[in-house]
Amino acid sequence: SPLSLLLKNSPLVSRLNLYDIAHTPGVAADLSHIETRATVKGYLGPEQLPDCLKGCDVVVIPAGVPRKPGMTRDDLFNTNATIVATLTAACAQHCPEAMICIISNPVNSTIPITAEVFKKHGAYNPNKIFGVTTLDIVRANTFVAELKDLDPARVNVPVIGGHAGKTIIPLISQCTPKVDFPQDQLTTLIGRIQEAGTEVVKAKAGAGSATLSMAYAGARFVFSLVDAMNGKEGVVECSFVKSQETDCPYFSTPLLLGKKGIEKNIGVGKIS
Repeated sequence: SPLSLLLKNSPLVSRLNLYDIAHTPGVAADLSHIETRATVKGYLGPEQLPDCLKGCDVVVIPAGVPRKPGMTRDDLFNTNATIVATLTAACAQHCPEAMICIISNPVNSTIPITAEVFKKHGAYNPNKIFGVTTLDIVRANTFVAELKDLDPARVNVPVIGGHAGKTIIPLISQCTPKVDFPQDQLTTLIGRIQEAGTEVVKAKAGAGSATLSMAYAGARFVFSLVDAMNGKEGVVECSFVKSQETDCPYFSTPLLLGKKGIEKNIGVGKIS
């Protein structure tokens, strides 16, 4: 719901289709009264999924179960992998040209699954499949800004690697503006960025995981992507994608986005 509200609010969106196995018509009816240009329609259940996807330019998949305290993102694999495989198979059939943005955890696994599903349907384009890791960047920006008393909107910390625990690698040395931390503070900061999701899961005490900050980050990524698709130059976002930058087949690095998805993988850059 919060992600759909942010998307409905944007002048970049002309049509907003919502899909779920429950509650979508109600959310769609509620959203449809907001005085912005996006027309909203709710689709319910697998038989309505093809109609929902036809003609879509961007598909965002946040589906699946959230974490509970004590769970890792990998514990979600069995449930969420099946959901993502089902939804992406429908995308490959009904909107094979669309940009696919996967939020469902574990992103480190749901992106390879998405790629294999698209290959199976002969619709695979690695430049159009994105694992949304933007929340890691948003968190890094916020935490650095807090420590240095800066405006978080002006801070940019590239975060590379993956989207779980130790695979989340914030490049503090590449932060703009330039910031310096003593080693002990740096270690604490990096640990907090890596475990920020768990911090929210614990604070929610069984009532799920990050939804509001995740919605914000998901919307930020989608708006950047749509800006680039509309011809805006110089749009860069980090995302977990098929990659030649390291020995890992999939890796998150800053990407230059363009009309056809990934225009250029900027790579890891200079690291300390």
